[in-house]
Amino acid sequence: MTKAKASWGSVRKFPSGRYQARYRVDGKMAAAPTTFRTKRDAEAYLSTVRADMERGTWVNPIAGKVTLREYSTTWLEQRPDLRPRTVELYEGELRLHILPVLGDLELAKLTPTKVRDWHSALLKADKPGNTTVAKCYRLLHAILNTAVADELLVRNPCVIKGAGQEKAPERPIASIPQVFEIADTIEPRFQTMVLVGAFVGLRLGEMLALTRERIDLLHGRIKVVEQYQELKDGTHILGPPKSDAGIRTVAIPAMLKPELEAHLATYAAPGKKGLVF
Repeated sequence: MTKAKASWGSVRKFPSGRYQARYRVDGKMAAAPTTFRTKRDAEAYLSTVRADMERGTWVNPIAGKVTLREYSTTWLEQRPDLRPRTVELYEGELRLHILPVLGDLELAKLTPTKVRDWHSALLKADKPGNTTVAKCYRLLHAILNTAVADELLVRNPCVIKGAGQEKAPERPIASIPQVFEIADTIEPRFQTMVLVGAFVGLRLGEMLALTRERIDLLHGRIKVVEQYQELKDGTHILGPPKSDAGIRTVAIPAMLKPELEAHLATYAAPGKKGLVF
């Protein structure tokens, strides 16, 4: 066996006649992931690695050996800013739709073709729907973007144009007579909740967290600063709206003021911190 020496990289010939390229990384020798037919090919590989290192685009092939299942677990654990409900959603998307197919693949082996095959199979299946597929694709794209930032991947293999865009059909909008019909149908203590949701534009979690001190009947406005989120186990967690834009002041229509005033007098909890609904 002959060996060509260099200060950084070297090429050696195996008894089989094929050549191995090795180079120094962090004081240790690393080998190319494959052997080469000629010495020239092995030296060309070393030149490419060296050029990538100098450009800052080189990725250690050993680093990419972590599986998507392992990396996604760490990815979630390192995001304490995510809301509990969001964590539940992400865990469900990973467990049900992403990891069964891609979870045991090493990051370095997640190619655009494999991602495209996974995405296509999801779209063709009876479940989940297209909206969930788009959410799963966005989650995978975000996880692998972080892997690129962590220098475990050279580039993100999620390259399907428009795959993360949701195309859910537009939901029908209730007419004003239909809103009042719904309110008249349900239990009286929840009638005003229907009207506030429809005519003021509060979400369910925002209405559940609404307290007396947030309602200004004199000036006809409601201040939205928090919401309740319900987890799968039934636990309710109080927190701010999903985005900064969710913290807002909204107007109370004049026709709704008497309804809301009667509700506060009859059904709302006492005290300025008392829940309205």
